[in-house]
Amino acid sequence: MNPELLVAFVAFAFVTSVTPGPNNMMLLASGVNFGVRRSLPHMLGISLGFMVLVIAVGLGLGQLFERFPALYTALRYAGGAYLLYLAWKIAGAGAPQGGATASGKPLTFLQAAAFQWVNPKAWVMAIGAITTYTPQENFLVNVVLIAALFALVNCPSVGLWTVAGSLLRRWLEAPRVRRCFNIGMALLLVASLYPILADVQGTLS
Repeated sequence: MNPELLVAFVAFAFVTSVTPGPNNMMLLASGVNFGVRRSLPHMLGISLGFMVLVIAVGLGLGQLFERFPALYTALRYAGGAYLLYLAWKIAGAGAPQGGATASGKPLTFLQAAAFQWVNPKAWVMAIGAITTYTPQENFLVNVVLIAALFALVNCPSVGLWTVAGSLLRRWLEAPRVRRCFNIGMALLLVASLYPILADVQGTLS
């Protein structure tokens, strides 16, 4: 990978990682409800789970979905259903009592990693990284390199949303305010699904 392509890819990875989407909406809510430290497994699960997804796409999983569109349709429905479930959990997260952390638990490492496989935005990012920025020469080596670089850029990028959430905690101490925030985040999470699904359909068509 030449320096020009590397710089372009890092910019792509940063912009796609830091812009709003299901992962970042959930991390913002997690930062508010649980703080940065308890949200670290969630952040790492996103980055490492996405790295594995990029490698899988590079090894041919994307082509498999092109050959069998019904598989991808099923994945989209599963992703939408799981995202609705996560939105429901966020909406129902309790407000802290006496300065303690919110009731419930943040997403675990494995839960966050598994979510990448049903996250429409993650598929758009992975397919874009492989089709646009991965040189054909020494393709498999470059796939691993692209996946690792994406994870390195992704983790601090999504972490900004967790930090932003933790900074909002002091203004959201009142149970009613926290409840309204969580419901708002849940609605934004659901709303983020529509344009992403449209982008995915266009990418795979």
